[in-house]
Amino acid sequence: MTTSVIEIKQLGNWLGGQWVHKDLDLTIQAKEILGVVGGSGSGKTTLLRSILMLQTPKVGSIHIFGTDIIKATQAEVNAVRRLWGVMFQQSALFSSLNVLENVQFPLRTFTRLPPAAQQKIALLKLSLVGLPIETATKYPAELSGGMQKRVALARAIALDPELLFLDEPTAGLDPQNAEALDNLVLDLRNNLGLTVIVITHDLDTLARITDRVAFLGEGRVLAVLPLAQLAQQKQPLIDTYFSGDRCKQYRERP
Repeated sequence: MTTSVIEIKQLGNWLGGQWVHKDLDLTIQAKEILGVVGGSGSGKTTLLRSILMLQTPKVGSIHIFGTDIIKATQAEVNAVRRLWGVMFQQSALFSSLNVLENVQFPLRTFTRLPPAAQQKIALLKLSLVGLPIETATKYPAELSGGMQKRVALARAIALDPELLFLDEPTAGLDPQNAEALDNLVLDLRNNLGLTVIVITHDLDTLARITDRVAFLGEGRVLAVLPLAQLAQQKQPLIDTYFSGDRCKQYRERP
């Protein structure tokens, strides 16, 4: 029996004098990797900000691990936040902190672990994302884009989350590094039992790692399907999004 990690019902976000979302419903199952796509202005970032409690929707509910985060107390909010990790699009590493300190940051903020324990955990997380130990003393500016992404991912899993959010994880990476990062995300999901929500325009990433893909349009979720099935939908917005030669291979996959 599958378990829902996130249940969004009748969500409405009003921004700039218009509804960005209206009557948006979406359910995300435990241990799945769900992609979120849609055209420009479809509200992908707004949806992510709503789930992360960075903005408050006008109407609707968002249940995460059974807690309605819109109506939750501060104590309940803090408890839910401890269960997720976030990897932002530009990595968002602190330039004045070295790699080890960046990964330790959530541990210093949300736990009372002694410094030695924090360091041990941070080094373990760096190992999990495939970074050598000598990386720990380097600063973000000394790292390649691919390595910065891995550091950001190590920081996102520092608190052993059950839920992981990835915002354009492969943006700016060459195909080889993008594929390596995708494989790392798959390994982390399989080994740690994570539920992963990934917002991306990278169709290769969607094809490699997602179980299902949610398509946003007209203020709501128009379909949630495996990529190959989604790309074959005849709904006008979806059909347009997956039109063209670059999408041909995804439409034809079994």
